[in-house]
Amino acid sequence: MERESNNESLPTDLILEIFTRLPSKSVARFRTLSKYWASTLRSPDFTKLFQAKSSNRPRILFAIERYRHNEWFFFSAPQPQNRYETSLPLEYHTKLSGDVSDFTCSYASGLIYIPFVRIIDVNTPLICNPITGMYAGYHVRKYSKSHGFLGFDPIDKQFKVLDLHSILTIGSGEEWRTKDISCHLYHRSSAAGICINGVLYYLAVTFIGPSFVVVRFDVRSEEFKFIDASCFNDHIQHPTRLSLVNSKGKLGVVSCNYADVDGERCVELCMSVLEDVEIQEWVKYVYTLPHNEVLGSCEFSVAGVTARGDIVLCMKYTSKPYYVFYFNPKKNTLQSVEIQGFGDQLEAVRDRGEVYAIVDYVEDLGLNDAKQLKSSVSDIKSRCACCQKV
Repeated sequence: MERESNNESLPTDLILEIFTRLPSKSVARFRTLSKYWASTLRSPDFTKLFQAKSSNRPRILFAIERYRHNEWFFFSAPQPQNRYETSLPLEYHTKLSGDVSDFTCSYASGLIYIPFVRIIDVNTPLICNPITGMYAGYHVRKYSKSHGFLGFDPIDKQFKVLDLHSILTIGSGEEWRTKDISCHLYHRSSAAGICINGVLYYLAVTFIGPSFVVVRFDVRSEEFKFIDASCFNDHIQHPTRLSLVNSKGKLGVVSCNYADVDGERCVELCMSVLEDVEIQEWVKYVYTLPHNEVLGSCEFSVAGVTARGDIVLCMKYTSKPYYVFYFNPKKNTLQSVEIQGFGDQLEAVRDRGEVYAIVDYVEDLGLNDAKQLKSSVSDIKSRCACCQKV
């Protein structure tokens, strides 16, 4: 007896639920199957549903710079869901090679900004989606080779780059708009900027003093506000020791020191949170982390603060083993998580890369459809410094 064929199809709601569990790269590929799937998987309802699901499973994004080889690698890993997780796998996404900048990359709402990339004979800043590998670059004047900061306006859905002399509004093709600015009284410190709820913050040093200020740039209105940060003056000589973080929607500035606790070397974190922008009120918190032999003996940096309040520290260079540390201030607990999968190329001591990590990374399908990102980083070509061949 022949088995009866089942012509019943799966309900659309169930199919969409399945698609929300896939990586954004896979969703993008399924969009090419037919006009029906392209329309369904590009619909605002599905995009919103996918982002909601992705927000419930945030990842940590790793941007790895090997400046000796002019390479950037992008990986991501799940963030631990419970305190018993001690090891998590990496997922490789894309690689950017060529004559690339040695400035720190800047991040906002799913995109990476690299201030200087040489494509064949053209020097260009570059905006890149680290998951899909799509990018766009633009021509700049000579004086614009400076590190800049990427911001995102969540109301108008616009990305803007703030560099030393101008504001660049990211558009499509030749529609990108540049607006000249001037802040002669300040120069930027080497601490990276951070965008929080449509506001870009970065540390600057006054020429008269010197003293720290926090520059607050509203991405939508393009208005500047200067906030006194003289409480960080002890770090004038070493601004790289300061990290800017998103502390539950408020700006936090973190510095790291070492403390001796019962004869053991422990890490001490000092975090100042900007509680009130208008009256410029800072509230300071000091945390002594539980002793950890690895953390106490390695170079590390502060990656950020998760939505649930964990302060995340990561090893500064790729290695084997490589660890990320999650400190919970309320419970005074420190969780070490081994990240596996950088590969022999990055784990070798001679060729190790410097790590820049972004916490609570959420995949956004809207970025895969961004009209301004039309090229693939796999197509980037540059000239060899020795033979000048492409």
